[in-house]
Amino acid sequence: MITSTMEYFAQGGPIMAPILLLSLWMWVLIAERLFFLSQATKKEISIAQAIDCLRYRMAPEKSPTKTPGARLITNFLRRRTGHPIIDQSLLENSLNRERPRLMRSLNVILVLAAIAPLLGLLGTVSGMISTFNVISIFGTGNAKAMAGGISEAMITTQSGLLVAIPGFFLGTILKRRAQRLEINLTEMVSILKRQIRKA
Repeated sequence: MITSTMEYFAQGGPIMAPILLLSLWMWVLIAERLFFLSQATKKEISIAQAIDCLRYRMAPEKSPTKTPGARLITNFLRRRTGHPIIDQSLLENSLNRERPRLMRSLNVILVLAAIAPLLGLLGTVSGMISTFNVISIFGTGNAKAMAGGISEAMITTQSGLLVAIPGFFLGTILKRRAQRLEINLTEMVSILKRQIRKA
């Protein structure tokens, strides 16, 4: 198994190294975002809990480092002034601080997924150049020498696509999930602003 994998990478040529590194980087980011967003979805405080926290000026019971909503409320309560207009601005500011955390690394994942097939294409071009060099020296009679360049071209293309397709798929799913969380946070902030105006 290990030997066949090493042979596969060796046949792909030097372009396989950046494709492998790119793949590892992308999957580390995907794993981190999956964990973060699943925690944020499962353990997020409800709007009713957020209102109670605001009313009684108590931080959420759940760890503020776990969910965006809990962090938002905790951050706001630390800086709350008691002045409705200022407090509404502080609440909006807390929301703006959470947005980058929700979207962190998602664009990078999609960019890495887009780069992978381009690296595969680079390997294809490199393999075809090697094949044409063999043809120019030995002609078309040396099939074994030609096979090396052709296999390099095909393997790098395949590897680039194998990295890109799941990367695009998961990156898009994660981005949509983060956008839903952002919408929920925005809704929470709008309701909390009304509560501040009433107080």
